[in-house]
Amino acid sequence: MRAIAGAAAFLAALTGCADHEACAGVGVVSQVGVYFAHEGYGDLTGAFIQLCAQGKCAGHRLENEGISEINLQLPEDVGPDLGTVRLRVTPKGSTKPMIDASTEKKLTFQSDNCDSGAYSGALAYTKEKGLLPSVPKEIGKAWVQQRKAEATAVPTPTASS
Repeated sequence: MRAIAGAAAFLAALTGCADHEACAGVGVVSQVGVYFAHEGYGDLTGAFIQLCAQGKCAGHRLENEGISEINLQLPEDVGPDLGTVRLRVTPKGSTKPMIDASTEKKLTFQSDNCDSGAYSGALAYTKEKGLLPSVPKEIGKAWVQQRKAEATAVPTPTASS
């Protein structure tokens, strides 16, 4: 029992937390993300979405959904002035992006409640407004509703079921 208490005190000292204090943000990472609204583009299933900032990029294939999300992890030492964020969407089977948009972005510090934290930020893209440096309430609300619907959806049986 003393070994466990000693280990907990050592861990608390390493993380900057008081003994028995929960560090809510342990694992907080610096990142930037974009919510991409598919409305007005038809079926984008299989299109490649790419997000770039500070010379780094992340990308993946889109699924058939109303809003997609893409995140780019940033270096731990990133500050609030991220600079230019670029979003590209290239249709399946094409080499030319149908969307190539960029904007400047400032990040917000999120504390881990243990004397540390990370900078992060979210953007949104709509066909009507382009790449926005913040997420409009209607996009955030639609994203939450989509995720709730996915979480409660009954899985479709497969041939092996």
